[in-house]
Amino acid sequence: MKALVYTGPEQLRYDTVPDAAAREGEALLRVDSVGICGSDMHAFLGHDERRPAPLILGHEAAGTIVDGPEAGRRVTVNPLVTCGQCEACKAGRNNLCPRRQIISMPPREGAFAERLSMPLENLVTIPAGISFEKAALAEPIACGWHAVRPARNTLAKPLEEATCLVIGGGAIGLGAALVLAAAGARGIAISETNKARHPTLTRAGDFHVFDPSQPGGAADGTVDLVIDAVGYAATRAAACRAVRPGGIIVHIGLGDAKGGLDIRKMTLQEVAFIGTYTYTPTDFRETAAAIFDGRLGALDWTETRPLADGLGAFRDIRNGAAAAPKIILKP
Repeated sequence: MKALVYTGPEQLRYDTVPDAAAREGEALLRVDSVGICGSDMHAFLGHDERRPAPLILGHEAAGTIVDGPEAGRRVTVNPLVTCGQCEACKAGRNNLCPRRQIISMPPREGAFAERLSMPLENLVTIPAGISFEKAALAEPIACGWHAVRPARNTLAKPLEEATCLVIGGGAIGLGAALVLAAAGARGIAISETNKARHPTLTRAGDFHVFDPSQPGGAADGTVDLVIDAVGYAATRAAACRAVRPGGIIVHIGLGDAKGGLDIRKMTLQEVAFIGTYTYTPTDFRETAAAIFDGRLGALDWTETRPLADGLGAFRDIRNGAAAAPKIILKP
């Protein structure tokens, strides 16, 4: 089969690799659409020791089952494979399973390929009339769905009355903003430094989109809920400046691990900090349902490219030349 293989920092090779085979108790899929995630970009840049080369990346996938009694079923993929038996899994918090695996990280190859093996319980059926491209957005948007739930429960006021700031206008950030809107939030701003994305972000929802590098762009000390969908020291610092006393910072982004938090302010002003990792199976299914029934909007802000041109797509994202919040590759 053909696959896009990460071979070293800033290197990807479109090549023929051994055909994927269904693992025991799993289904073999023909991949139709797979998104490029920020974690794929971190690996591409050589910043993720968990994803050593050579490796097939990609985990935001949708496709068709090609073997067994369910052959022909169109599905979107929850890429997080968990044991189902540990305390976390039994509590419905499978994302915290100590034995969790995710495709695109050893021992599981990813979805930048023509074929992929996945457990049946990780597959959600795509209804007729829903494209593979939209269905592949279930994974990144589920991260925002998972983040909004504890934020809503922690806020000191109804979400409908809260001022909300999302830092980062990629698919994770835009997805979080769409989930906030679907949950009833109205005062939603998106901070995005890539001005090429601004028209798409504005069209996607009733959001105030701004460039934080411009004078007067950022709101200081007035925001009830800040979602950092980037996760660098600079964005954590911006979140701390923006949040009001008694407010909440929800951290999704995994850009880097150090710096940015104003611990003194967070202590003196009782600012809550919530770290969120991926999503639970329930979050994923609920997100897919919201996509399918239109609650998250048209979701027409993706760009599709052939998998064979994957290296160019990664380079465009790296250089800030990609206007779309999400590039989806088509094997």
